[in-house]
Amino acid sequence: MSVPTATSRSSITRIVGASMIGTTIEWYDFFLYGSAAALVFNTLFFPTSDPLTGTLLAFVTYAIGFIARPLGGIVFGHYGDRLGRKKLLVISLLMMGGATFLIGLLPTYATIGAAAPLLLTLLRLIQGFALGGEWGGAVLIVSEHGDAKRRGYWASWPQAGVPAGNLLATAVLAVLAAVQPEADFLEWGWRIPFLLSGALVAVGLWIRLAVSESPVFLEAQAKAEQTGEREAPPIIRVLREHRREVLVAMGARFAENVCYYILTAFILVYLTGPLGLPKSTGLNAVLIASAIHFISIPLWGALSDRLGRKPVYLFGAIGTGLWGFAFFALLDTKSFWLITLGTTIGLVLHGAMYGPQAAFFSELFGTRVRYSGASIGYQLASIFAGALAPLIATALLQQFGTSFPISVYLFLAAVLTTVAVLLSRETRGEELG
Repeated sequence: MSVPTATSRSSITRIVGASMIGTTIEWYDFFLYGSAAALVFNTLFFPTSDPLTGTLLAFVTYAIGFIARPLGGIVFGHYGDRLGRKKLLVISLLMMGGATFLIGLLPTYATIGAAAPLLLTLLRLIQGFALGGEWGGAVLIVSEHGDAKRRGYWASWPQAGVPAGNLLATAVLAVLAAVQPEADFLEWGWRIPFLLSGALVAVGLWIRLAVSESPVFLEAQAKAEQTGEREAPPIIRVLREHRREVLVAMGARFAENVCYYILTAFILVYLTGPLGLPKSTGLNAVLIASAIHFISIPLWGALSDRLGRKPVYLFGAIGTGLWGFAFFALLDTKSFWLITLGTTIGLVLHGAMYGPQAAFFSELFGTRVRYSGASIGYQLASIFAGALAPLIATALLQQFGTSFPISVYLFLAAVLTTVAVLLSRETRGEELG
C-alpha cells in the first residue's frame, strides 16, 4: 500500500480551505440556533411562559444540542479512527445541514401546539450529534497534513471557522432585523437563514469531496494491516490509556467555552432584557467583534508555534477571567461602541485559547485514537461549559438582578482552565506519526 509522506504548501492550503469552509457552514448552522433562541424561539415555541422563563426554556433546547455532541464525538471518532477522517466529515456536513434546513420549515407552537418544541428539540439533537463529529475530523485532517513547525498556525484555521460561522449567522439575522418589521421577522423572516443552509451545504460538500485523506492516518492504517494485530475499539483505548489527556483537554476547554457563549449568546439576552436595548445593538456588536476574532485566531495559533501552546493558552485563560468584570461594566454603559469594545477584547482573549487549541489537543493523542480522544475531551467539556453557560448566566441574572455573579462564574471557569493547562505537558513540535 502506497502512503503519501509529505504535503506541499499548495496542498495544505487547499485542505485548510476545504476544512475551514465546511466548519464555517456547520458552525453557521449551530450558532444560528443560539441567536434565534435568544431572539425569537421564546415567543414562537414557548409562548405560554413569561419572557425570561421562555428564554430559559429556549436555551434548554439550545443546551440539548451540546448534550448530543459527546455522543457524536464518540461515534464519529470511532469510525474516523477506523475508516478515515474524510468520510466522516462529509457525513457530519450532510446531517447538520439537513437538520438546520428542516428547522426553517418547522411549524410553530401556534400551529401544532406542544409538538413544535418537541420537533425543535429533536432537530437540535441531530445538530449537536453532527457537530460532535465535525470538530475532530476538521482539525485532525489539517493537523495530520501539516508539518510540526507550523501546525499551530495551520490547525487554527478550522478554528477560525467558528467566528466565521457566527459572523455569517449574525450578519444574516442583523440584515433581516434591519430591513423587516418586527412582525414579519417573527412570522416568517427568521426562517430564511435556516433555509439558506441548504445552499451552503451544497457548496461545502462539493469542496470537501475534493480533499485527500490524512497521510498520517493512512500510514498508521497500513502498519496496522501489516501487523494484523487486533486493536481494541478507540473509545476503550482512550479511556484505558489516555484518561489524563482527556481530563486535560476538558479542563483546558472549560473557560474557553463558557467565555464564548456568554460573549456571543447571553449578551443578546442581557442587552435586550435588563438594559432594554434593541436586538440590533447586540447583533451588530457581535458582528464587528467576530470579524476581529476571526483575524486573531490564526495569529494566536502562529504565536503558539513560536512560544509554545501553554504560554499562549494561559494568557487567554487568565485574561478572560479578569476581563469578565470589565465586560459587563462596558455593557452597562449602553453605549454601542463601548459594548462593541468589550465584546471584541473578550473574543480576542478567547482567541488566545482557541487558536492553539486544535494543535494542542491533536498532539495529546496517538494517531489510532486521536479522533476519538480529541473529540471526547473537546465535546464532554461542552456539556458542562458551553451548554450550561447561557442557562447559568440567565438564572444568575434572574436570581440576583445584577451581572456581578456572572463575572464571578466566568472567573472561576478561568481558574479551572488555568490549573488544567499548568498540569499539562508542552506539546509544541511533537510529531503526529
